[in-house]
Amino acid sequence: MGRSEELRERLGAVRSRIDAACTAAGRDPQQVTLVAVTKFFPAADVEILAGLGVEHIGESRDQEAGEKVASLPASVRERLQVHFVGQLQRNKARRVAGYADVVHSVDRARLVSALDAGRAQARADGEVDGPLGVLLQVDLGEGEQAGRGGVAPADLDALAGAVAEAEQLRLRGVMAIAPLGLDEAGVRSAFDRLAALGERIRHTAVTGPEQQATWMSAGMSGDLEVAVAAGATHLRVGSAILGSRPDPR
Repeated sequence: MGRSEELRERLGAVRSRIDAACTAAGRDPQQVTLVAVTKFFPAADVEILAGLGVEHIGESRDQEAGEKVASLPASVRERLQVHFVGQLQRNKARRVAGYADVVHSVDRARLVSALDAGRAQARADGEVDGPLGVLLQVDLGEGEQAGRGGVAPADLDALAGAVAEAEQLRLRGVMAIAPLGLDEAGVRSAFDRLAALGERIRHTAVTGPEQQATWMSAGMSGDLEVAVAAGATHLRVGSAILGSRPDPR
């Protein structure tokens, strides 16, 4: 089986899972956006996926992502939204702000200011048009389960306010990774907390029509059905579509 056919079959299977999950949850599949996480995979795979109708890709390693996006034909890049979904260091924010359309992993105020400045410079240099969408990554873990990245829920409102005040950023919503070691009920409880936190910032931090903050990025290959049931609007799916990751070295 060629790579194009493999990706077609895998993508079709994931889309069927999403459709079934939406039916079970009484939701419209059009409310759910699939972000195909293409980190560690070549630009050729991105081009195949774009040809199969994928409009959103996710990356998490700055150098790899920047080079990959730059290598895409203009006709492919203009059809894609690039989501940076990994942990982001402040000193790499300028580069990411120059090629990403959305950053899912904003978890501290210093990163907000760095992305804001980076986007302003990228726009001035003609690299991008418009502000950068951002989501606030929330740490849903408790006790020993904490530490998968993200802002503590108690500090979420202040961070949301900082994003809402940034001229070059647009607050889109919240993101989280399910804590490790939870059963399905535990994952559902975690994602329900994320949904409630997203609702909270919509009422406390949103300052205008451009900052609706309605996105909830949750769910990956193993737990996308639970995320859909909890109200996720964006699913970050990698291995179920692209297969086992190649050696990143």
